[in-house]
Order: sequence, then structure tokens, then C-alpha cells
Amino acid sequence: MAVCARLCGVGPSRGCRRRQQRRGPAETAAADSEPDTDPEEERIEASAAVLAGVGGGLCAGPSSPPPRCSLLELPPELLVEIFASLPGTDLPSLAQVCTKFRRILHTDTIWRRRCREVLHRYRHILGLWQPDIGPYGGLLNVVVDGLFIIGWMYLPPHDPHVDDPMRFKPLFRIHLMERKAATVECMYGHKGPHHGHIQIVKKDEFSTKCNQTDHHRMSGGRQEEFRTWLREEWGRTLEDIFHEHMQELILMKFIYTSQYDNCLTYRRIYLPPSSPDDLIKPGLFKGTYGSHGLEIVMLSFHGRRARGTKITGDPNIPAGQQTVEIDLRHRIQLPDLENQRNFNELSRLVLEVRERVRQEQQEGGHEAGEGRSRQGPRESQPSPAQPRAEAPSRGPDGTPGEDSGEPGDASAAAEQPAQCGQGQPFVLPVGVSSRNEDYPRTCRMCFYGTGLIAGHGFTSPERTPGVFILFDEDRFGFVWLELKSFSLYSRVQATFRNADAPSPQAFDEMLKNIQSLTS
Repeated sequence: MAVCARLCGVGPSRGCRRRQQRRGPAETAAADSEPDTDPEEERIEASAAVLAGVGGGLCAGPSSPPPRCSLLELPPELLVEIFASLPGTDLPSLAQVCTKFRRILHTDTIWRRRCREVLHRYRHILGLWQPDIGPYGGLLNVVVDGLFIIGWMYLPPHDPHVDDPMRFKPLFRIHLMERKAATVECMYGHKGPHHGHIQIVKKDEFSTKCNQTDHHRMSGGRQEEFRTWLREEWGRTLEDIFHEHMQELILMKFIYTSQYDNCLTYRRIYLPPSSPDDLIKPGLFKGTYGSHGLEIVMLSFHGRRARGTKITGDPNIPAGQQTVEIDLRHRIQLPDLENQRNFNELSRLVLEVRERVRQEQQEGGHEAGEGRSRQGPRESQPSPAQPRAEAPSRGPDGTPGEDSGEPGDASAAAEQPAQCGQGQPFVLPVGVSSRNEDYPRTCRMCFYGTGLIAGHGFTSPERTPGVFILFDEDRFGFVWLELKSFSLYSRVQATFRNADAPSPQAFDEMLKNIQSLTS
């Protein structure tokens, strides 16, 4: 029944859509509204030669001529079973026979089975992965897409348009048409598919290798490659970027990332589990990070704390580190709109809450000891031996550290002011910089939080106080007091399959693993 229910719509397949894509919108709509009984039944019967070994036995009688039986009369679930048993090379032709066959061949069940049976060795690579690209990280989504398994690299929109949809490009693909051997192609570069290789290191790790890296080169040399990369990565030319420090960061990223030539190791990541008690639905968000541009952050909830973990990072705070940590026990009541413009007033409110948090940690025995070890006296005293970079070069980032697992303190929460009312006016204080001035002007509630800042190379990292502002279900912000800057985050709206954690423990272990790689 599950298979039947899924046949009402069309899956994510691309390969079988090619015939549709050659039509105009009106023709496509007409094709999708065709009845299951195609007028070209004679053509269908002729194509049944492909299925003769299966279809012939269904209608044959022992003592009389078999009645005329159309494949279209078979139940959809039986057709799924038949089509799934055919060689992959026959499926494109079969998809062109009629609308019903095309719909059935768009069913994920067929292609998932091919992943298990035909390409058994690649069955573990579907889902979300983080490439090991030094501090930069990334987000790879491996899916069954038509006649291929394709690895799509997801990229944030161009800075500072945080509400724009994600961009994506293919890095590799595996053919599903062969019965005995799989063909792997590298999709990196601008010269089309070429020979590649995938090695399954272990269940939650695999690597890719390009066997023809000359396909990545351009006739104009490295300068042309840089200009092309800059247009794709930032949507502009170097001449459009006037900030010298930002130019240095961009050039550094190009030099660092291009040396890999799509020869990368990937480690599995999961989407965070959700609970009805969560403040908002956890998931992936795009966030503004000053000169570093937009980065991808995973928001997850851990009891009375929320954490933002970087999926993509930068030389200051690498991927895998926690960019913000929010204490959901300590709400902050913003002042009236006029006083919100006063940075000193906001700073006073936040520092008062920080002092209260410190006192609670000191009274909490062992738990307080853990808290002091993570945010000790050095929190507001950078080491003179390793001075941090100037504010523009420091990428604000989330706090590392193990989950203390502390339960919510009901009495402490009760002492906090009431939450910001629905639709309470919000404005950034004067002097606080923001990459995106188009932030929401109302908020739902605010909480005390901390963020991680560091010098280049993740030197002298320290947690600093800030304010977490919840705007709505899909957007939140964070004010970094020490940097006098504001980060705006917007939810990634893409749907990812095969990405749920098998258990909350597996998700927590995954967070620790990706953090340890850059600590």
C-alpha cells in the first residue's frame, strides 16, 4: 500500500524527466493529466517483449488461447516489482512508452532497490556529508537522481542575501544502468563528466578521486579559473570588492580549496532530532559572518540549551565548531524601541544576565567547575602573546564544549522577565554593524547566549556574551557584543532524505566527531 500511495506524485528523478522537459508548460500539464490508459496500447504491447518472461506467464491458460491482457491492467505495485527486476539499460526506453510507465519509473522504490542490489557497495553513501576541506567544510547531499546516484554540493546564496535559496552543483555521479560494474564520473570543472573513483572507507566515511584533473583546468590558466570561481562563489568580480581584507580572505579560500581538485574525504552528518518542546524546529540555517560571507549553521536543541554548529566555516572559526550557544533558561527583556538604539543599555542588560549565570554555575558544584573551565577569566582578557585579529577579520563562531546535560532550572526561569511579546518592535543599537540591513523589525523573544570569536587559524578562541533574537519560525539573529556586529540566520528550505539520525545519541556523537576534527 505504501508503494501505491506514492504513485500519485512524481519523485525526485531527473533522468526520466528529460522527455517532459522538452515540452512547453502547457504540453507538460496536459501530459501529466493523461489517463492511465494510454491510447497507444499496440505500442505498449510491442514493448512488452522486454517483459515477455514475466508478463507471458501471467495470462496463459492450459487449455484455451490466453485472453488478451494489457500490462496497463496490472496493479501498480506489481509493475514496480517487474520494472525493478529489469536491466537498467532498458528503463529509459520503457519510460517513453506511456504516462503510467513513466510515473512508475519515477518511484523511489525502484531506484532504492537498484542501489541495494545493483550497486550494493554504494548503498551507504545516500544522505548528508561534510567534506574535509580544512576550515571551510561544506554540505554534500547524495541522492538517487534519475539513472544516477549524484553528489550535490550545496552552497549558500551570494552574500548578503541570506533569504535567497541555496545554490547547488554536482561533484560526482554513479551510473545505475550497469548490472555488474558501476561507472563513476567526476563532475567538477567546466569540461563535462570525466572518469573518477569512489572509495568506501567505512560506513560513515568515503572519499572521491578524480582520475583526469586536466579536465578542471581552463585555457586562461589560474587567473581565468579564479575569475570564474569568484563569479560562482560570490556573484561578483574582485574589482567589486573594495575591502582589502575581504579580498585577501577570498583569494586565500580559492587557493586552499582549489588544490583538492575534487579529491576529498567525506564524513556523514545528520539533521538534528526534533522535540515538541523545542523553541523552533531545528535544522540548517544560512547566516551572515562579516567578511567571510554566508555560512551554513546547524541549530540543535539540548535540553535547556540550543547550539549552532558550523557546517561551513572559515580560517578564524572552522567548520565543526559551535558558533553560538543559547541559554534558554535566561530570557532577556528588551527595552522600549528608543532605548534599544542605545548600545550601552543593551550591553548592561546582557552583562547582568552573564553575572547571574556565573553565580548559578558557582553554586552548581561540579557543573559549575565545567562551566568555569570553558569560560574562565580569559573570557574578556585576550592573551597579549597571541593578539586576536581586528574585528573585521574575526569570524564570530559557536562555543565548543561538551553538553553538560543540565536540566532546566524552573526557579531561575521564573525569575526572568516575560518573553518579548509577539510582534515586539526590534531595532539594532547604533554602532552595531550588519551585513544585511533588511532584518525583521519585530521579534518574538530573546535569550542570553555566548558566541566564539578567534584570531586567524583558530588562535586564542574565547566565548563572548551576546543576545539571541528569535524573529519567527525560520529566522533568528545574534548580536555579538564585543564585536558590535549582528548575524542574521535564515532557514535552509531544501528537503534532505536519508539524513535523520538513528538516535539522539548518534547525533550527539556526530557533533563531537566533526568538532574534534578542527579542535
